[in-house]
Amino acid sequence: MSKTMRLVILLLFSACSFSSILGQNQKITPILVSKFTADVDKFIGYDSFGYSYQIKNNVFSKIKGNEVFEYKNVSLGNITNVDIQNPLKIVLFYEDFNSCVLLDNQLNKMTEINFSQNPVPIVASAVGMSTQNQLWVYNTLNQQIGLFDYLKNEYKTVSIPLTEVIKYYQTDFNTFYWIDKKNNWFSCNIFGKISSLGTVSDFEKMEIIDTQKYVFSKDNSLFFSDISKEDSNRVFEIEILEKSFDKFYYKDQILSIFTAKQIVNYKIVIP
Repeated sequence: MSKTMRLVILLLFSACSFSSILGQNQKITPILVSKFTADVDKFIGYDSFGYSYQIKNNVFSKIKGNEVFEYKNVSLGNITNVDIQNPLKIVLFYEDFNSCVLLDNQLNKMTEINFSQNPVPIVASAVGMSTQNQLWVYNTLNQQIGLFDYLKNEYKTVSIPLTEVIKYYQTDFNTFYWIDKKNNWFSCNIFGKISSLGTVSDFEKMEIIDTQKYVFSKDNSLFFSDISKEDSNRVFEIEILEKSFDKFYYKDQILSIFTAKQIVNYKIVIP
């Protein structure tokens, strides 16, 4: 091999190595929009009308300026999960009592559902709002995803049994997303079709953006990942100022960071 050819190969190898290093250290620098103190136990997120949702002493609240709405249900224990996709029908899930409550936009109770009273045996470990007066429900008794019609009090199973334990789940109106304990990412639509979306990075907390993108935290650092085939699992570190945080929430290019003392909002452009 000639010296010229060896030099060309060396330069190509160096360029590839440099690109790989850059890829491993890609960063996103968000723009600070606002921050304010917050005496709450858990920050849930914002809706499209600018209201924030949070939990303090197991009291669920909705706040914007001087407007404050609250809801508390002592008989059902602690709130496990909150779904604010539809601000007119908010879902509070109480896993310990196998129940959920639907609230209107002023946090008045619309209906209360006890899955234990359903003719089809249900032990719910995941609940979220779906379409056409239905809720997504993962039934641990048969390890299947189903849809519960809260007007008719009817439940139907839509998926085949899942083979692995659910580590994280998130829903939208048409899709139930979950990540299993092996970090495999799946989706199930309202017709029961299950799709494999790939494997995600190891994480502590997660926020799914779409079928290819998500934000996750690991060791008090925050990252954006894109697992599309074209980009081959790009990972960007998000450079936030907070050294520790309890929760984050992403919606409409606003990244909210909830710490023990405040909520910080950043403008962030996803690559």
